[in-house]
Amino acid sequence: MVQARKRRAPPFMPPPLALILVYAASIVAGTLLLKLPLAAYGTLSWSDAAFTATSAVTVTGLSVIDAGSQLTLFGQVVMLVLIQIGGLGLMTFAVLILTMLGLTVGLTHRHYLREDLNQTSVEGLLRLVRLIIGFVLVCELLGALLLALVFVPDLGWPRGAWASLFHAVSAFNNAGFALFPDSLSAWVDHPLVNIVIPALLILGGLGFTVVADLRRTGGWRGLTIHSKLMLVGTAALLAWSTASFAVLEWTNPETLGAFENPATRLMASWFQAASTRTAGFNTLEIADLGDATTLMLISLMVIGAGSTSTGGGIKVTTFIVLLLTTAAVIRRRPSVNVFGRRLGHDQIMKVLALSMVSVLAIMVALFVLLLFHEGDFLDLAFETVSAFGTVGLSRGVTEDFDTAGRIVIMAIMFIGRVGPLTFGFLLAVRRRSLISYPEGTVYLG
Repeated sequence: MVQARKRRAPPFMPPPLALILVYAASIVAGTLLLKLPLAAYGTLSWSDAAFTATSAVTVTGLSVIDAGSQLTLFGQVVMLVLIQIGGLGLMTFAVLILTMLGLTVGLTHRHYLREDLNQTSVEGLLRLVRLIIGFVLVCELLGALLLALVFVPDLGWPRGAWASLFHAVSAFNNAGFALFPDSLSAWVDHPLVNIVIPALLILGGLGFTVVADLRRTGGWRGLTIHSKLMLVGTAALLAWSTASFAVLEWTNPETLGAFENPATRLMASWFQAASTRTAGFNTLEIADLGDATTLMLISLMVIGAGSTSTGGGIKVTTFIVLLLTTAAVIRRRPSVNVFGRRLGHDQIMKVLALSMVSVLAIMVALFVLLLFHEGDFLDLAFETVSAFGTVGLSRGVTEDFDTAGRIVIMAIMFIGRVGPLTFGFLLAVRRRSLISYPEGTVYLG
């Protein structure tokens, strides 16, 4: 008699809690390692170590120390490992943890992997993880080799080679950490730096499901709706932000106006536009930007990068679905259609919920920050959005925060990196309603 297959026991720990604990454990471990005597020249305070570890694991890039001068090689290696865990680990841990717990991948992950990649089995998920790891290694190593052509002649072999690897990993993971006090401002007019760094940022920010889809189809016609939206949305945002930045800052003597060569102005506009949505590198002083430009950068940081990517924000596809939904309502259309497909009602509801949660998180964090720290409102708003979007750009107020202010920024960095995914898992749990109410009318507008 064939013994009936035993039903798998439910997991002892919810996936959202497991992911939160993974990130929290990484931050604690990073803090302890950075507190070691061999990690820094001198001694880092617990506040400095915790803030740096949190920023690295959440691939944000906000910093209260100068990593290039205050951290030893060991300390910089620790930071680089934390960045890699934070950027790559979000995807691999999500897949591996859910697989080990016997659960299917939730929300956007489950949707993309099942419908777009047709991978629902454990074997399929492991193939995706191998693809991710291979893609990451190829991009980071190629980026390091190309950057070495710039940094090695300028800095010498040992320091230049290490700087090339560090910035390639930091760029692909959209972390924005640099080993130089002025980020990459010294290479504002170098063509190779203005090509390689943005290319790594864009590749890391597209999302691994888009990469897998491109590898599977090899052409536009066979791409999924998600991949098409990501590619079109990314290209449109890059073109719009580059042109807008150039127009707004072209005559500003503190930024683009300081360069006589129009090509340098265009390269600086392109670099900052590509970096702003989620990376945090800069070749211009952010504090010198005009208020209109600063507001535009805040909007870009809120949008962020792609789902299942190394970037943050509410995600490009979320922003596009919000625009499409608004257009459908204005045109009085019963459904949201794009590229010959209709978006489901459940997807639109999830987009609205995720967007509302993100806005509330930013508003609450900014309110609490204003209670504990006196400063320019625009600077604090910029810092808050930068932390939530895991961007890392700053108008120079990060080092001015006291302990309470640092705790707020650390919390919003953590929420910005872990929160959307965690909330997505919670939304993926479907509960059948036993009660159906009659329809009511609410007057809007």
